[in-house]
Amino acid sequence: MSSDSCSSDASDGCYDKDLALKLRIGALISILIASAIGVSFPIIGKSYKALRPQRDIFFIVKAFAAGVILATGFVHVLPDAFESLTSECLKENPWAKFPFAGFISMVAAMLTSVIDYSATAFYERIARTEQEGHKQDHDSTDHHDNGVTHVPVHSHVHTHEELEAGNTKLRQRVVSQVLEVGIVAHSVIIGIALGASEVPCTIRPLVAALTFHQFFEGMGLGSCIAQGGFKMKAASFMALAFSFTTPVGIVVGIGISSTYNENSQTALVVQGLFDAASSGILIYMALVDLMAADFLTPRMRKNPGLQMWCYAALFLGAGAMALLAVWA
Repeated sequence: MSSDSCSSDASDGCYDKDLALKLRIGALISILIASAIGVSFPIIGKSYKALRPQRDIFFIVKAFAAGVILATGFVHVLPDAFESLTSECLKENPWAKFPFAGFISMVAAMLTSVIDYSATAFYERIARTEQEGHKQDHDSTDHHDNGVTHVPVHSHVHTHEELEAGNTKLRQRVVSQVLEVGIVAHSVIIGIALGASEVPCTIRPLVAALTFHQFFEGMGLGSCIAQGGFKMKAASFMALAFSFTTPVGIVVGIGISSTYNENSQTALVVQGLFDAASSGILIYMALVDLMAADFLTPRMRKNPGLQMWCYAALFLGAGAMALLAVWA
């Protein structure tokens, strides 16, 4: 391997420190605005009847976002992980001896499944316990109300429906939290890499690509947050955390740009490991918690028109995000 090729990124005569700084600041603002709008739109939109989570348009938007997240995992993040962990700048042993990127992605997906199931079961047990406690309090009140029991005939059905609705919200809360972890992990890496670059020819195409990327990833995350029924304070915190992750990464990248070498062994290993783990999380979440959760519901199966629109949105989102790989 050439020591020069591992010392710094080739600029191809496009190195311009001052112009690069202006572009990075512009990227920071552009990505911050796009991220904030994307993640906030579903959260704020649920206040309007036409955009509530129960409406068809919400399912279509979520399908588009699922396609974006799936393509992000398969086409952007996982290939970057393979590129980093198979770089000629790393020692042949062990990095060239085993497909670490694919293995870590697989393990991350399986661990995400474990966390997903465990967290959902845990919250459901808490909700069930609270529900039983309320029911016992209600029964106790009825039996002591002058010896007369006032129990409506439909009370059991109503309670069951409320429990199902509560379980759905709890499920979406788990989904949104796990999804945010996966998105944040690779967003930090993206931000640092962009902020550390001093090559305008590299930065320019990334600005538009990452702006689009963050906007629709935000819509996917925001959709899950909206369905989770979080209180406004918690929803706002999650939206802000997502919105500022990549911009903060850019600021960190700018701060370390004079000493950061993206081809150093440490940088390659850290970036590769983060990208591999993120890809596993994103692929699992897109397939299981976004696509399967909606496409396999009775509502979707009984509505061919909604199916058609959602599949169209899914393929459009995945195709558009995959196309961005030409520039980013």
